[in-house]
Amino acid sequence: MLKRLAGCIREYWLSAILSPVIVMLEVVIECIIPFVTAELVNSISAGCSMETIYKYGGILLVMAILSLTCGALAGHFCATASCGFAKNLRKDLFYKVQEFSFGNIDKFSTSSLVTRLTTDVANVQMSFMMLVRTAFRAPFMMIFAFIMAFIMGGKMAWIFAVVIPILGIGLMMVAKTAMPIFRKVFKKYDNLNNSVQENIQGMRVVKAYVREERESEKFNDASYNVAMDFTKAEKILALNNPLMQFCLNLVMLVVIFFGSRLIIGTGGEAFNVGQFSALLTYGIQILMSLMMLSMIFVMLTMSAESARRIVEVLDEQSLIRNPAAPLAEVANGSLEFDHVSFKYSEKAEQFALQDINLSIPSGATVGIIGGTGSSKTTLVQLISRLYDVSEGAVRVGGADVREYDIKILRDEVAVVLQKNVLFSGSIKENLRWGDKNATEEEMVHACKLACAHDFIMQFPDGYDTHIEQGGTNVSGGQKQRLCIARALLKKPKILILDDSTSAVDTHTDAMIRKAFREEIPATTKLIIAQRISSVEDADMIIVMNGGRIDDIGNHAELLSRNAIYQEVYTSQNKGGEQDA
Repeated sequence: MLKRLAGCIREYWLSAILSPVIVMLEVVIECIIPFVTAELVNSISAGCSMETIYKYGGILLVMAILSLTCGALAGHFCATASCGFAKNLRKDLFYKVQEFSFGNIDKFSTSSLVTRLTTDVANVQMSFMMLVRTAFRAPFMMIFAFIMAFIMGGKMAWIFAVVIPILGIGLMMVAKTAMPIFRKVFKKYDNLNNSVQENIQGMRVVKAYVREERESEKFNDASYNVAMDFTKAEKILALNNPLMQFCLNLVMLVVIFFGSRLIIGTGGEAFNVGQFSALLTYGIQILMSLMMLSMIFVMLTMSAESARRIVEVLDEQSLIRNPAAPLAEVANGSLEFDHVSFKYSEKAEQFALQDINLSIPSGATVGIIGGTGSSKTTLVQLISRLYDVSEGAVRVGGADVREYDIKILRDEVAVVLQKNVLFSGSIKENLRWGDKNATEEEMVHACKLACAHDFIMQFPDGYDTHIEQGGTNVSGGQKQRLCIARALLKKPKILILDDSTSAVDTHTDAMIRKAFREEIPATTKLIIAQRISSVEDADMIIVMNGGRIDDIGNHAELLSRNAIYQEVYTSQNKGGEQDA
């Protein structure tokens, strides 16, 4: 795990190395200062001249300035290394998530991935910052101060050796108790983020059903669970401080008691005032180092679970990967489903799609209808390898989709999903998701095909109009038409419209389909729709039912023989008569 995380340091390795090196130099200086101070105290006790005092004072001043300089430089390099490490870690996580298939996303959940990219990275960054500075300073200070304490205090320094194992056992017991709680609390963090995400995304529904109070209660419950677990863990970790204070006071008491007796009993011959003052200083340095180590220990305990969760994402292999020698060109938009069955998880008991056999020639217009849960969307998601089939094969242009380079395949398949997504930025920027090099003329042409040009030109800034995050400042129908135009700019061999005209009126829907027939005849068009009018002029219509193909035919054929198609057609026509 540490090796995997260390790989994210990359260009900041020099700062990560310089920080502990300078820290160790700072420690050496700080440990020599009490030695020089002891010599000064002994010289004053012996009745030295002012020149001697000035000499030692100058040495101490220079050493203090050097120590300050080293501390500032170490802090600078530490900040550079830790912030750079966190930046690279977030980048690697984000890039890794971009590679994930839908199956990988389903495994982790969106809220959990957000927690790992934010809270978990912040925890690991804090630990890294402590590791490259404090984690080197504390043990080095403790060892060096321990050596100097023996040099200055002799047998009196053994008291420090007794304290260390007592503290070590205490810290181990604290960690053993706290770690399982932190493992549990981060899962609850995911639930908390999920509650927030659902509430914000569904805010219109929450307000429409006046469910603010219920959502607040749900959030409070999730927040309370996180707070209780953290409180329990923090109470355990809080034992570190009183344990440290106890050891510190015990050592000081023993040093002062026995040191004073030695000075008084021997008249300063076996143990003098300078040694006594130095030993007290080294004792404080040793115990402060131990306190720093306990703080590091606490932070590492908290961030260990965060690190594990981050590495879990970094080590996750996408369920969909390129073959060893991928095909680099899609011949045409023909489609073939050969005994295709699919389920979302290997553990799932039922297949979402079962034994699908289907052949679609390039350039055909195909309608797909069926009730909710009939797996219409699942069927088309297999074409661009958003998921891989569980059994059978899907072929595009005569080749199995698993034989293509994923990027090449997806560049030739444009999908306008049920949930249309626009990103914050201008209309032009959103359209260029389809083709980053598209000219204004190409964008205008695509928007005319999607019946979007007229409403765009009604905006004061036209194609430079700013789209808010999620497209909240345009209507549902406008959003759908912009997404269709964006897909058309890809100039795909296969165009999939997943209920993408549900928010536009029937006249506009008909105009869009007419434009498709006339302007992109070579593109294979798959139209998932709820309205019969959206698919009735298709070359073939597929009726889905319970994950299977119930029937295939044109409008007239299905109307004469298929019960599901007849029922949908009759219910929609009756609805139209009543509205009239």
